[in-house]
Amino acid sequence: MAPRRNIPPSTAEQGFGGLLKGLGELVERISALSEQDGINQNGSFTIKGLGERAQGVYGVSIRSGIGGVPQVEHFGNLRATATGPEVAEAREPLLDLFDEDGELVVVVELPGVDEADIRVTLRGAVLALETIGARRFSRELALPGEVEQVFVQQYHNGILEIRLRKVAS
Repeated sequence: MAPRRNIPPSTAEQGFGGLLKGLGELVERISALSEQDGINQNGSFTIKGLGERAQGVYGVSIRSGIGGVPQVEHFGNLRATATGPEVAEAREPLLDLFDEDGELVVVVELPGVDEADIRVTLRGAVLALETIGARRFSRELALPGEVEQVFVQQYHNGILEIRLRKVAS
């Protein structure tokens, strides 16, 4: 039998609040690591005893931007709040935005979603995406400039592509 370890009171907080605080610290550490070392990780977890009500997904994607500056993007349904981490009902999907000649192209990963369950709306320079059904995703994106309020979208094998024509200035 392994000897018992004395755990300092500061790290042995009890109850659900302590668990959420620990998850929040984990999210912060993963974010710090992703910004330093350039990682691309994701995963899921379930809090024992709470079933589906507390299933969390968290991931980070690091890409090299212009001039080699890393771009860190978080995705999943684990959110940091003032009261600690929170597991949201809808996941935040991984998304890429490309500025091409005369248009913006948004590419979104929506694994396991039926095309009929996708809702895309455009309000000014904010693109909102939401899915309904078994796999729920939600995301709002502030666009870098004005676009026409009509867009074209295509969906194939879990990848949604949205093309928005820029307003000529």
